[in-house]
Amino acid sequence: MTEAVIIGVGLHPFGRFPGKPALDMGADAVRLALADAGVNWPQIQGGYIGSYEVANPDAIVGRLGLTGVPLRGVFNGCATAGTAVALAARAIETGEHDLTIAIGLDKHPRGAFAADPSVAGIPSWYGQTGLFLTTHFFGMKINRYMHEHGISHETLARVASKNFRNAAGNEKAWRRTPLTPEEVLASPVLNYPLRQFMYCGPNEGAAAIVMCRADQAHKYTSTPVRVRATSLRSRRLGAFEVQSPSFPVGEPVDSPSVDASRDAYERAGIGPEDVDVAQLQDTDAGSEIIHMAENGLCKDGEQERLIAEGATEIGGRLPVNTDGGLLGNGEPIGASGLRQIHEIVLQLRGAAGTRQIPGTPRVGYTHLYGAPGASAVTILST
Repeated sequence: MTEAVIIGVGLHPFGRFPGKPALDMGADAVRLALADAGVNWPQIQGGYIGSYEVANPDAIVGRLGLTGVPLRGVFNGCATAGTAVALAARAIETGEHDLTIAIGLDKHPRGAFAADPSVAGIPSWYGQTGLFLTTHFFGMKINRYMHEHGISHETLARVASKNFRNAAGNEKAWRRTPLTPEEVLASPVLNYPLRQFMYCGPNEGAAAIVMCRADQAHKYTSTPVRVRATSLRSRRLGAFEVQSPSFPVGEPVDSPSVDASRDAYERAGIGPEDVDVAQLQDTDAGSEIIHMAENGLCKDGEQERLIAEGATEIGGRLPVNTDGGLLGNGEPIGASGLRQIHEIVLQLRGAAGTRQIPGTPRVGYTHLYGAPGASAVTILST
């Protein structure tokens, strides 16, 4: 099977851009990715584009050129970008195309995501009791995890502080004001134990990546990044996930993040110990902590010590969310996972500027998780 490699990345800044449509942001990101790859839009043979708010994201071809390219729309909750990347890579691996693109874009209104629970197949009482708000779910989930594994409020604050500090060095991030752990802890409680500055916020942005066959990469770049593995998993019976209207009884069931992670490591032929830098879904500070263990990067409960020691800092043993993650960048759903890929590619190229991790990183890891319990993992390497 032919291997897919990334030859170009493009990122529109994340934040708020009044008057600028999501499709225009997406077109800007595509142009940046094409320029980075050294290719033109007519050369793209196929692609996948994801968005939550835009009903027909494939209409972006009107901004880029009507070349007849098959550009397929995808949506998989917060795992949308992971799906777009996987499908664009698979089209190369199977020989369908030689040059593909993955695009993500979104423009969310202010405030938490909310809707009629019936759209997710959930009874109306679930919304009437406030449980359809994801902020409530994540608060309950980390509260239980803290109790079971000895995670402190200070560790939650350290995670948030780290991500805002990393975002300060990222010119395309949304929240670039550093906050100390003490300032994070002083912010209002939204859903106990999570405070205002421990949550990410829906916002606006776009990203794109260009891929080609590995044996043709020399035509475009001297620093191709290999797509070693992609994996997507949905929830299993008995797992407690976003929008679960009940808590499982009996033996715990692994989350889709655990399943996707194990599958990706096996496909890539590596283990967690080989990962040099990671981007984990940090919908809130507690999620980053839980996902460290679910992705095999530590054991449950080890996060307290590792974070206190600075292991997840840019200069630490396993840097996590070096660009500020969702806390620093916000989450335009369709683009969020491609932002992760963008950051890992920069890190593997040694081109991340002031947030570049030390040494010569060779393996990067990205992870997405969202409603109603879907997770996507992508492993990249030099």
